Amino acid sequence: MADEAPFQFLHNELIQYIYKSAENETENGRNLTKLENIGFRVGQGLIERLTKDTARFKDELDVMKFICKDFWTCVFKKQIDNLRTNHQGIYVLQDNKFRLLGQLSAGKQYLEQAPKYLAFTCGLVRGALSNLGVKSIVTSEVSVMPACKFQVMIQKL
Repeated sequence: MADEAPFQFLHNELIQYIYKSAENETENGRNLTKLENIGFRVGQGLIERLTKDTARFKDELDVMKFICKDFWTCVFKKQIDNLRTNHQGIYVLQDNKFRLLGQLSAGKQYLEQAPKYLAFTCGLVRGALSNLGVKSIVTSEVSVMPACKFQVMIQKL
């Protein structure tokens, strides 16, 4: 797992670089958007490489299973711990030990810092889904670190 440390270091440096210019709270939303947009582009490129020899997916559930197993394993070296759906276009991906939150405290004192560590990954998932023809909105939630949930709302055309 030698490649895990450089990815985490690059992710942390990306956050520090973007937030270094932020002087007030109003720029916080703009910075989260920048991180998500970077993740979106990375997700698009990564999914192209992963699916070049894969057959077409039957439906959006198969796409989500691919994201939870193959895509997540490629990026984070483990599968999603839990995938839930309401069968109406909403999926919840739960990672009980999210690697990008691992360096933060397991307590609640850094809970308000969590969104900036999750914005890139939200964009990553949204970009991957976009390249697979699935338009979505991806949000994240953390109640106890390092566990987190990503909610994917599929938008029907």
